[in-house]
Formats: sequence, C-alpha cells, structure tokens
Amino acid sequence: MPWRHTQASHQTSTLPILPQALKKANTPYTSSPATGLHSRIPSRAASSTGVNFSASQRYFRSRRVKKEEIQKPWLDKKDHGGKWNNAIVLIGLFLGIALFGFLIYDGIRGVITHKYCPVLIEDFTSWNDQVWTKEVEVGGFGNGQFEETTNTDENVYLDNGVLVIRPSLQDQNLIENNNTIDLRDMGCTGTKWTECVATTNTTNGTIVNPAKSGRVNTKLGASIRFGRVEVTAQLPAGDWLWPAIWMLPTDNKYGEWPKSGEIDIAESRGNNWTYGQGGNNVVSSTLHFGPSKDNDGWWRNNVKHQTQHGTYSDDFNTFGVEWSERYVFTYINSRLMQVMYTHFNQPFWQYGKFPLSDSNGTRILDPWSYTGNDATPFDQDFYLILNVAVGGENGWFKDGKSGKPWVDGSPTARRDFWKARNSWYPTWSKQGFMKVKSVKMWQQEGYNGCNPQ
Repeated sequence: MPWRHTQASHQTSTLPILPQALKKANTPYTSSPATGLHSRIPSRAASSTGVNFSASQRYFRSRRVKKEEIQKPWLDKKDHGGKWNNAIVLIGLFLGIALFGFLIYDGIRGVITHKYCPVLIEDFTSWNDQVWTKEVEVGGFGNGQFEETTNTDENVYLDNGVLVIRPSLQDQNLIENNNTIDLRDMGCTGTKWTECVATTNTTNGTIVNPAKSGRVNTKLGASIRFGRVEVTAQLPAGDWLWPAIWMLPTDNKYGEWPKSGEIDIAESRGNNWTYGQGGNNVVSSTLHFGPSKDNDGWWRNNVKHQTQHGTYSDDFNTFGVEWSERYVFTYINSRLMQVMYTHFNQPFWQYGKFPLSDSNGTRILDPWSYTGNDATPFDQDFYLILNVAVGGENGWFKDGKSGKPWVDGSPTARRDFWKARNSWYPTWSKQGFMKVKSVKMWQQEGYNGCNPQ
C-alpha cells in the first residue's frame, strides 16, 4: 500500500532512549517533563509536502570480528580418522573402476565372432523355383487357420524386386453352396487328405476356407545348421491377419512337432495398435519345443517387442536371428536391438519344466537328453518360411477380445468369420499384404561344408 502524508505525522514523537546510547550516536536529545526521560528528537524541517530528515542522521553499522581473533580449534587437533576415511573412499573407487574394466574386458573376450558362408542372398529380381516353394494346402497347418494357400499370382507374386504375399477373399460360390476344393491334382504340398481337400456343407454349417493367401519356404534349396538369417520386410495391416517369418527343421530327427523344434523370428497381428494383444505395432519371437503338442515349452522364451514410432506396417524393417551351438537370439534392424535371447546352457528337457506325466497319467518321455547336447533339438538343419495366415483356432487371437467374430473350436468358426467379412475385409484394402525386399541366409563355419577362406 502507498505511504500517505497526514497531519499526525508532524507531531513530535517521544521515544525512551538512554542518554548513553544517544551520546554514542552523537545525536541531540531533550528531556520530557512528563516522563523525566531523555527523548531523541531528530532534526527536521517542515515543508508543505512532508517531513525531511537531516542528512546528519547516522545509520547503524555492524561490528566485524577481527581476522586475528577468529578461533579455529580444528587446526589445534589433528583428525587422523578423517584422512583414513578419505583413503578408504579413494581405494574403493579405484577398485570399483578396476573391477568394471575387467568385466568389460572379460565380456569382450568371451564374445565369439563367427565366420559364415553365404547360403542365400535373395533380392527377388526373379522367381527361383530351385530355392522357393509355394505351399498349396487347405488344412490350416495345425493352427486351424482359415486361409487356403495357393501358388497363383493372386496371392504370391513379384513386384519390381519385391515379393508380395497378399490375402484375398474366397470365391463366394464355393462357400454358400455345397462345394469341394480338391487340391490333390493341383499341386497340393500336404501329406494328408485333410490338407488337400475341404468341403462346404450348408446343412451342418461347415464351409471351405473363407480366405486365400500365400506361404513360401526354402526347404528345397536353402537351409542352415547354426548361422544367421535376415529378412527385410514390411508387415501387413488388416484385422485378423497373421504374418510370420520363421523356421522349421528340414528333417524331424527327434519326432513330429514340437519335438524337433521351431524358431519364430517374427510374428505379428495385422490389427491396429488398439488391439488388446498388440497389433501391427508389436512383433514377438519364440522357440517351440516339447515332448508333445500338449506340452510345448514356448512360454519359457516368448518375448514381445513394441515399436516406439508408428507400426511395422509403415515401412521395411530387417528381422533377424543369430544361432549357434551356445545360444540363439532374434533382433530387429540391428544385432544390438535384441528381442529374444536363449542360452543353450542346460538340456531343453530341464529348461522346459515339463510334467512327469500327461493328463491321462501316461509318463512323458524325454526326447532329447540322450544326445548329451544342450542345443538339442536346435542342432539340426532348419529352413525358412514366410507367410500371411488369416485367423486361426489356436489362441493366437484370444476369444472374446477386441471384437473377435468367431470362437476357437466352434464347428462353425469359419462360417462365423465369413459372415463378419464386412467388418474386417475393408481393413485389408490399404496395406493388407506383406512385402519382402530381401532374404539373406549364412551358414556358420564348420557345418554343412562351410569353410570360409
């Protein structure tokens, strides 16, 4: 608040101050008849605007302790304990730095630098049927997938040096009338009747595969036992699409799946980022291994990786795996950006934590430990698979989540999916396909004749 001048301010104040104090300050004072005490009266000159104090008024000045009078008792008594404390801290710091340096050195020394031989360097300038096989099946590949895989240009083709795997709708006539798809004389690559033949029965609600897509593999011309694989691809965007880049054993030496293993480099879902399990902004890697289909140890090393910007459908990314006698790990774009890492430092029978018996009480047998190799079953030749699945009944898309229009295991699952096509098929229109720019496979030195110079 601003200070205001009033008439009361002209009245002389009477302050009880001791004469000794006033003398020290060299300030004039007067006696008050009323109090008998001396009162300090500052000299001032009246004016029409207020009170002006005399320039002779002196201000209080603090006293300073003289330098020679400062006491420093800590200089009189030496604190030897403090010096030891400082020495201990410095010694501990030195030892910590030395230990850190040794750990770095030991880690670098323990890193194995493998040499490789190129097995496949594919840029898709032309189709090489000596390496690549287009799988032709309708059986769902053990997952209850909804697509029929074809060898036609509708679903698998090359476009200016890029491999395209594009899902499409099935012929409506085959679904809505009693019809049969029989691939036995059309290049079916399956080994069972159910993998080559599908039927629509309008009475019981079963239908042929409601979608078509593509699946290609290198089993015929390129496989490795330990080494590296890199696939540069752009994943699809579209509801209920299931793109995968993965590997299977060339020969099932230890038995049918999953006894002989499976290496999933990258799998995803085409749904957008709002999908509860993660859409095309998430990829996952895992190993499948187990003594039976009901006892698969995939859960021991299934790892998801979410992109920080955009989705894996926006642009090309390189999905890779490095695999040796001691470990296997997957990565995205750089070997430093690892997704899944698994050491081969104990038998997979122990690593999988399998039960002693199945649900029927039958004892489960260890299919691997007799080899004495901790890498078993991942110590055999594996080949590469690229595919875009549609739907499925194995739980990859969880029941009752994010508007899933079918229920796994339902006898009418395929038909229910087909009836909901007006909701999911439009989401495929923009980027409902996988594009593969290159595939590179290298064999590790010492296996399959690899002896780099």
